Amino acid sequence: MEYGTIQDAVAETGLVVRGGFHPGAEDGVPGGAETVVLVGNAGPAMWDAFAAATGPGDRKDGPNPLDDWTRGVLAPVAGALGARALYPFEGPPYFPFQRWALRTGGVNVSPIGPLIDPEFGLWHAYRGALAFDQRLEVPDPGSHLSPCESCAEKPCLDTCPVGAFGPREDPEAPAPYDIPACVAHISSVDGEDCLGRGCLARRSCPVGRDYIYGVDQAHFHMRRFLKAQGG
Repeated sequence: MEYGTIQDAVAETGLVVRGGFHPGAEDGVPGGAETVVLVGNAGPAMWDAFAAATGPGDRKDGPNPLDDWTRGVLAPVAGALGARALYPFEGPPYFPFQRWALRTGGVNVSPIGPLIDPEFGLWHAYRGALAFDQRLEVPDPGSHLSPCESCAEKPCLDTCPVGAFGPREDPEAPAPYDIPACVAHISSVDGEDCLGRGCLARRSCPVGRDYIYGVDQAHFHMRRFLKAQGG
């Protein structure tokens, strides 16, 4: 099977292929898969498709509306391609999607933790994976430095209104993240901007600004985060 065939099949759902790799035993991919192709969102297509398929009430009140939608569109694609669909939200135990993403070679860890893409910045996510029993050719993204390496100011580290990202003792590791401080802030009146438009630290990143989530999508994700933290 050609990699382009997988890309075309996934693109019809509003999701996009985010790279692939050939797993080893240490990667924790079940069933002896020979190839894993990651699927996610980058750009507005996923949100447009999700919003068209669900009403505002469903997106607000459903227990896991985006997860349900993802299963609904990706499972048929997996079946048609002869693959197994794996999801980051099913568990515990949860599949190590962040580690899998790093295996593709296309992203790096940002100073505040989320993976940064040289084109999309922090405005992308992984929604699933397709596991194939056969070894398929996957593109080599080549070696590249993280865009954070050339970012001298690193505004993501000092823009948070409540300083939720602490100083990094190890420059190679993400900054400590004070989740309770973040949750308390976005639960308050002072946190309405972060809650309504997305994390201010994330929005301060200069990379991928053309792909910043729209207000509806940003608010949806922040509300889901707040709910997951009991807020």
